Amino acid sequence: MYRFALILILLTIALPVSAQPLVSVEWLEQNKNKPDLVLLDLQSNQNYLRFHIPGSVNTEYSHWRTEKKGQPKVLPPVPIMEKLIGSLGISNKSHVVLIPLGASAGDMAVAARVYWSFKVLGHDKVSILDGGLIAYAETRKYPLEKGNHQLKPATFKANYRAEMNPDAEAVKQAINSGALAVDNRTRAEFLGIYKGGAKERPGSLPGAVNLNYDWLTVNGSGKLHKLENLKQIYTAGNVPLQGAQINYCHTGNRASLAWFVSHELLGNSQAKLYDGSTQEWAADSTLPMDQQVQLSF
Repeated sequence: MYRFALILILLTIALPVSAQPLVSVEWLEQNKNKPDLVLLDLQSNQNYLRFHIPGSVNTEYSHWRTEKKGQPKVLPPVPIMEKLIGSLGISNKSHVVLIPLGASAGDMAVAARVYWSFKVLGHDKVSILDGGLIAYAETRKYPLEKGNHQLKPATFKANYRAEMNPDAEAVKQAINSGALAVDNRTRAEFLGIYKGGAKERPGSLPGAVNLNYDWLTVNGSGKLHKLENLKQIYTAGNVPLQGAQINYCHTGNRASLAWFVSHELLGNSQAKLYDGSTQEWAADSTLPMDQQVQLSF
């Protein structure tokens, strides 16, 4: 019996440490003094200097996306990300809590995109503050501070998970093998009424269904719907709760929130984010697209 208990303890220690994906203001207040906790503010630096949660450090969202093969908003190379994350005082031991402004679904998508970046880089100790800074401030219980706060630079070493960041060819193969493409753009973009850049074709990936990303927050706010509501929304959008799925939008930003809900909250381990999204796919004439409304541009 003792030996069995010891084995269980050793197995538990050996398992990779993860954090709960979504945390509340109350959780943050109860855990804010833990030594490995890093609060990462995602506001513009101008706003951050005016108000932020005490002890949080700021990072500009633009640093988390870069140009690659003409695509302006994709995950930067691993060495650049390691340097960026380390410069923020984040090490492999850190539990990072992402703090968006929280005014809209767009703010939560920014947090989800940074969250996904950490996961792709092999760092599982990351969470998002539900409702962001606004939810924290609206309690009127806890203080805010202004000015700049920095942590001592740390060493961060990535363990890159290529399977979490499929390129166009991998997405094409997945769709051909039965994966469902989930379009998280607006209905007009999905149908082909609106198009992206000048070189991009209108429409959607083959066989895609449309689930607008801002349906996932309460009235488009920075507060995510509770799980039962999310399940109903997915059902209404003809999106299964489980199974191989590819979330995409135009630049991988909006779709990040849908991937976060599917993969992290609803537990669909087969959901993937297509970072290149239609800025890559629609610009490549060799890749198939559906266009439900045929307009001339």
